[in-house]
Amino acid sequence: MKIRLVNNGVFTPVEKIEEALLPPENGFYWIDADVDDLVVLQPLFGLHDLAVEDCLTEEEQRPKLEIYENQYFLVINSIRFDDEEIFLRALNLFLGRHYLITVTRQKINELRSVKPILWEQEVDTADRFLYHLIDLVVDNYITVGDRVEARIESLEEAILVHTKKSHLTEIIGLRSEILWLKKALGPQRDLIATLNKKDLRLIDNDLQKYFGDIHENAVKIYETFETYRDLTGNLREAYQSSLASRANEIMRVFTALTTIFMPLTFITGIYGMNFDYIPGMHFAYGSVVLLVCMAVIGFGMFYLFRKKDWL
Repeated sequence: MKIRLVNNGVFTPVEKIEEALLPPENGFYWIDADVDDLVVLQPLFGLHDLAVEDCLTEEEQRPKLEIYENQYFLVINSIRFDDEEIFLRALNLFLGRHYLITVTRQKINELRSVKPILWEQEVDTADRFLYHLIDLVVDNYITVGDRVEARIESLEEAILVHTKKSHLTEIIGLRSEILWLKKALGPQRDLIATLNKKDLRLIDNDLQKYFGDIHENAVKIYETFETYRDLTGNLREAYQSSLASRANEIMRVFTALTTIFMPLTFITGIYGMNFDYIPGMHFAYGSVVLLVCMAVIGFGMFYLFRKKDWL
């Protein structure tokens, strides 16, 4: 657990947790904790039992806002994409008048990335910190969306160039991830809308208006992933069409080759019959003439098929 006094974007480490119980003269306290630290934090800050239970028992939580007497409990989901799978990490937030407690099970990049923003914007209130943190989380969804789009384009190009069976597995996996993420984006979009419209006494009225901009981005992201879902459906159709086209191409080649060998098989069938007299049977160069004729017929048909673009 790390305790910092944040004043105009400047971080000052705090040794004792008891110092954070009372409002500072300037700034606010940011307590960055993991779930094990809740044993200490709950009695000191009066964290509600249900909120603590959510932090302890659920890794993937539905984004929500719960309003208690002296604090708000928020859950937002941070996102990460490693080109194979999309991960959501719950970021639990306890917002008080003079403090913000962040509780996570695993490291979340946004908590590190937000520090330069706090310094640049000279943040000195907990609600402004909350705004910048949520804004950063939503921006990362946009970044992940761009990477998902690039992955879809890469798959589409690979399917058109050379279709493989593994492509279908990738398409199905990516589509499942997008559908799952889309279900999680809906509640997060609604949470941000609540922060924008609902009367919340721990969030400054002027600051609440800025959540509207984040909400617009959240709506765009939701619609974007809706588009990605449709694109993966198109990818599957392209995969099936490519397979059908490839099968037709193979069948066309096999049909042409079979047609070429039909007269050759006919000739060999005649000269393979057990009759006493077959034309050319006793001719000294009969076998040579027959092979030359078969070669001429075969190559002649091959040339004709190539000219007509059948092969």
